[in-house]
Amino acid sequence: MVFVEYLKSVLLGIVEGITEWLPISSTGHMILLNDFMNTDSGFFGSQIYLYVIQLGAILAIASLYFGKLNPFAPSKNGAEKKNTWQMWFKVIIGCLPAAVIGLGLNDFMDQFSTPVVVASMLILYGIGFLFIEKKSKTESVKTITDMSYKTALMIGLFQALSVVPGTSRSGSSILGAMILGTSRPVAAEFSFFMAIPVMVGVSFLKIITNDYVMTPFEWGLLLTGMITAYLVSMASVKFLMNYVRKHDFKAFGWYRIVLGIIVLAVAAFKYFA
Repeated sequence: MVFVEYLKSVLLGIVEGITEWLPISSTGHMILLNDFMNTDSGFFGSQIYLYVIQLGAILAIASLYFGKLNPFAPSKNGAEKKNTWQMWFKVIIGCLPAAVIGLGLNDFMDQFSTPVVVASMLILYGIGFLFIEKKSKTESVKTITDMSYKTALMIGLFQALSVVPGTSRSGSSILGAMILGTSRPVAAEFSFFMAIPVMVGVSFLKIITNDYVMTPFEWGLLLTGMITAYLVSMASVKFLMNYVRKHDFKAFGWYRIVLGIIVLAVAAFKYFA
């Protein structure tokens, strides 16, 4: 039984590490996987597990982009350090909508973590990716340095939409960034960087406001999921950045639509069975 529980946590960590960064909804996949494994009402389905496991994924971003994120790096000259600070200011500005809107509605929106809502958002944003990739657009922002503070704020408004389960934080922010004229690699990277304060803040909030008292065994399960999410995230981020330099997001759009239809079909089968 202990082995099976740890195996479940490893599986959830793998799903978290893949779906947190790809624009396909990590929370949606976690909810659906827990429903499939019949663990949605236990520790694996608790808010503290679903949100805190994300810290492992965040550590992967900090590891991969440490040099780029570090304004004190001795290898950087004065101009590069200035650009790094400006990047962080843009990230903070981009996170303001999530802090004001997202955190305020987070607990309220948890009640909508249902297969129907998740599937609807999967399909809606899948169509959005297909639409934006079909339109001819001018990429006016090819580096984060080129990005204005206004654009950063607007991307943050799109990110705040991810409060709806199944939307995908990375999906909404990447889609928004592309609509606003950023290149695909910049949209993906800026989405990664905005995740750091947002996800750390949400995880911390869940820890201090949740009255769930974890046992040592549950701490072990959580750490296992976090470590797995960290390792898988390292590979997922590298894959996505290599992918978007050569391809568009249509494949992710179609994936969301197909998955959404499958989720609706499964929900309908359960309802009428």
